[in-house]
Parts: sequence; C-alpha cells; structure tokens
Amino acid sequence: MIWWFYRQLKAFKADPSPQRAAELRARFDRIFKRRTGYATLDSLLKRLLANKDELLRVLERPEIPLNTNASENDIRAVVTKRKISGGTVSENGRSARDVMLGLAKTCAKLKISFFDYLGARLGIPGLQVQPLACLIAPVPS
Repeated sequence: MIWWFYRQLKAFKADPSPQRAAELRARFDRIFKRRTGYATLDSLLKRLLANKDELLRVLERPEIPLNTNASENDIRAVVTKRKISGGTVSENGRSARDVMLGLAKTCAKLKISFFDYLGARLGIPGLQVQPLACLIAPVPS
C-alpha cells in the first residue's frame, strides 16, 4: 500500500490539483492509522503518521523532490574522501575540504568547470565565470 501511495504522489507531482491533494491526505491517514498487531510495524506506522505534514509537503509544493537521492549523492564525495584520507587533522582543514567539495558539486550541477570557476575567482586572466550568486536561480517563496 505504501509503494502504491508513493506512485500516486509521483503522479500528483506531474499533475497537481487541490482535489487530488485532499484525496491523498485522506489515503495517507487510512494507511498510517492502521494497526497490524505487529509491534515494530505499528510503531513505524505511528512514527510516520506523526510526520504527516513533513511527508506530505509535496502536496503544497509539487516542485520539491519525493526522495533524498540528490542529497545523498551530494554527500557521497565527502564520505569517500574521508575514507580515503582518514579525515582531516584540524577543524580548518575540515572546513576547507567541505567548502571545496561543496563548490565542486555546485559547479558540476551548473555544468561549469570547477577549475575555471576557481581561476575566475582568483583573477586568472582570460577566465570569465560569473559568481555563483548570479548563476543560481532564487528559490521561489
């Protein structure tokens, strides 16, 4: 039932409507207020029901993703680097690593060269890349 509900949420994102949102909220309640008699499953259903507003935010804002795959992919480079190098020696090193990896990921998403971006910020002649604040679209409010 949960996977069926998830597919319906994906369909809602493609064609949102207030009537469909109300139907999905009611269906969420029917699924997650259910009691199975299995303590672990009932506990999980209760926890998910308690987070209903957060889990159904997509009904108010269909542009937000239904999963965290993009966020998990963003952090993968940090975890891989940490495993290879064994971490950093200082807090300044950790901060520098995180900033550079974040910039590299942002540049990749914007399809611009990370090294060209750094060169432009450092004033290397011939490299013309706008600051990130000019390249990233503002979040709708």
